Amino acid sequence: MKTVEYALEDIQKTVAEIWPLMEVHKIVALHGDLGAGKTTFVSAVCRYLQVAETPGSPTFSLINQYTFNDKAGNTQMVYHADWYRLHDEEEARNAGMEDMLQSDYALCIIEWPEKAASLLPSDTLHLYFRATGDASREITVAEHKIV
Repeated sequence: MKTVEYALEDIQKTVAEIWPLMEVHKIVALHGDLGAGKTTFVSAVCRYLQVAETPGSPTFSLINQYTFNDKAGNTQMVYHADWYRLHDEEEARNAGMEDMLQSDYALCIIEWPEKAASLLPSDTLHLYFRATGDASREITVAEHKIV
């Protein structure tokens, strides 16, 4: 487990630092209060990967899909899910979240994963966000959920 502190203007450096773990785990759960920087982080990941689409919050759509070309030139998929509006795991299943987690993707990022935590596989990477100032954040990176 490690903690990374960063200014919002340096978020791309933070993504580059954390990316090797994200690439290995493929499913990344983002924890944190409203305004802690989760969606901003996802946008920075999309810039890092040079996704073709303009990233946005999937609060109402529940899942956004983005594409990028990997180092070999192959088209890869990123799923960005926001489970904030889900009430429980049954609603998550009915919304197709299990299907999303079992589909073929390069990366799956989930905001508000605690809404259906039992759907996440054991190898999920957990990132815990905390605002430490108006333009500064802290991410605790854990390869296992912090209880």
